Amino acid sequence: MMHEQIKRELKESMMAKDAVRTTVIRGLLTAFTNELVAQKRKPDEQLNDEEVLKVITRSVKQRKDSIEQFTKGGREDLADEEKAELVHLEKYLPELMSEEAIREKAIAKKAELGIDDKAKMGMLMGAIMKDLAGQADGMVVKKVVEELF
Repeated sequence: MMHEQIKRELKESMMAKDAVRTTVIRGLLTAFTNELVAQKRKPDEQLNDEEVLKVITRSVKQRKDSIEQFTKGGREDLADEEKAELVHLEKYLPELMSEEAIREKAIAKKAELGIDDKAKMGMLMGAIMKDLAGQADGMVVKKVVEELF
């Protein structure tokens, strides 16, 4: 299980004195506990792999948003810290689909649902994201869907 693997990696990163990795893993373990509590489960229980990926994906999105905000605010030092953490987080995520593969799925889903009106773009986007949960970056899916109309 990923939850258990990440717990083991905390000890490894501490022994290796890898401060950034240790910080990232501690943050993840805290997020896992928070997720368990939010689900009204005991904090010492384990999340399944799907739940772990959901929490990690949320953390990756937060880092990307922070990087964007720090860059806009001229705080490259803080953006660099977030980028370093992002590298460690992304190691836990499965490889994402390419833009071409997403385009193929989007075209097929558009035909399947019979969507030809730009007003239903959100419905198509939602259907694609549901099908590709955890396999595709939402920003890339959005770009592809917009290009279809």
